[in-house]
Amino acid sequence: MKRTLTFLLRKGLFCLLVMLAGCAGIPDGIDAVKGFDVKRYLGTWYEIARLDHSFERGLTKVQAEYTLRDDGGIDVTNMGFDPGKNVWKKATGKAYFVIGPDVGRLKVSFFGPFYGGYNILELDKNYSYALVCGPSRKYLWILAREPRLEESVTTTLIEKAGDLGFDTSKLIFVEH
Repeated sequence: MKRTLTFLLRKGLFCLLVMLAGCAGIPDGIDAVKGFDVKRYLGTWYEIARLDHSFERGLTKVQAEYTLRDDGGIDVTNMGFDPGKNVWKKATGKAYFVIGPDVGRLKVSFFGPFYGGYNILELDKNYSYALVCGPSRKYLWILAREPRLEESVTTTLIEKAGDLGFDTSKLIFVEH
């Protein structure tokens, strides 16, 4: 009985670890940018568009601030305005590189030991806009250094996301 219980606990822990590792993954057939420079990525990014998810549902003026941590990771502060409640909402987390600091593939946590994927799929040479996805095709963001992005750039990023299998018809464009 004791051996069976120990086996089940180990198996359950193994399954949990595999599940958590999968949450920090990247969708099949998608690659993160290489030649990534974290120091150039730090600072403020404005959300131009996103696929809907519960964490940001209904928020406007959404932005993220990235700063370097002493341990080599990145501190993440996301904030957005809830017009229905007339309040700002803020979430802080931390991110770490999955492969190495030169690949735009990170795992980010806002809830203790639970990490989700943060995968940079497109990044212009000036680090002025980015296309980012989570661990699945349910999560997608278009980010820019300014609250507005040229329509032609937005269109190109939407087309790329569509080509990668994201349902771009469901994008929400964020008011700033």
